[in-house]
Amino acid sequence: MNTIGTIFKTSIFGESHGNGIGVVMDGVPAGIQLTADDFIADLSRRKAGAKGTTPRKEDDLPEILSGVFNGKTTGAPLAVLFRNGNTKSKDYSQLFDHPRPGHADFVARVKYGGFNDYTGGGHFSGRITLGLVAAGVVAKKILSPTSINAKILEIGGSTDFDAAIEKAQNQKDSIGGIVECVVNGLPVGLGEPFFGSVESEISRAVFSIPAIKGIEFGAGFAVAKMTGSTCNDNIIDADGRTATNNNGGINGGISNGNDIVFRVAVKPTPSISLPQDTYNIKDGKVEPLTIVGRHDLCIALRVPVVLEAATAIALADLSLVAQKSPRIF
Repeated sequence: MNTIGTIFKTSIFGESHGNGIGVVMDGVPAGIQLTADDFIADLSRRKAGAKGTTPRKEDDLPEILSGVFNGKTTGAPLAVLFRNGNTKSKDYSQLFDHPRPGHADFVARVKYGGFNDYTGGGHFSGRITLGLVAAGVVAKKILSPTSINAKILEIGGSTDFDAAIEKAQNQKDSIGGIVECVVNGLPVGLGEPFFGSVESEISRAVFSIPAIKGIEFGAGFAVAKMTGSTCNDNIIDADGRTATNNNGGINGGISNGNDIVFRVAVKPTPSISLPQDTYNIKDGKVEPLTIVGRHDLCIALRVPVVLEAATAIALADLSLVAQKSPRIF
């Protein structure tokens, strides 16, 4: 459903054009220093405003409703709310009967019998990632001094971001991208094989980010063309440091002390200005759809901080699980 985690449990709620977006975190250790200001840096990285992002701008000011007292976490559920203000729901009136191709409009209508809030994409909007970013801020504190950093490698198949954005704008289209995430300083031994492996827990959290369609760790799909002698990461010291990192810092689903490295594929934003021929439920036939409103040309531009957050959420939970699990040696 809308909750992830075994000990550090993260629950998200809200709709794009509803009263607000929020997150509730349970299992947060007591005594972590936390104020509303701690959220601002990562929230600012998620905001729109840069070339290629949506013109919709929100204040995204965090309201801590519970779980913090005198600037420290209490151990009680930690709730953070973000009020929606800049909404234009009328831009989406046609999409109930004429759903966007590539978006959740159609499947959400069928699954929820038409009772879902479809304005702005409702609960399927990228705006819901506000809650993930907020939870990521807390998760990063739990993991400290481990660092998590994500960056865009390419958009629209190019490393020239400005040129790719301009081309898509001229064509009234959208583009996707590839984002890489690196986790440094994670200790050896995190991960609960088989179904709680580092890869599976990160992947589960990462696929909660709208528009993510693929993930690969280390050398990824390139390992299929390697031999064992080239793929194996030779251990060069007692700490487990390796000469290469084709396995992306993970062996047997367990962190091996090297950097965890993975990449995700972000699909193009479904909402584009270019007319598309797609089914109109009300009219019972395929008709041209021209989408209006405010949309990201390339959602990958805003993914790095969200990817860091999802990764932190998964690893913070694994870290707390490891602290409560008996050691074999």
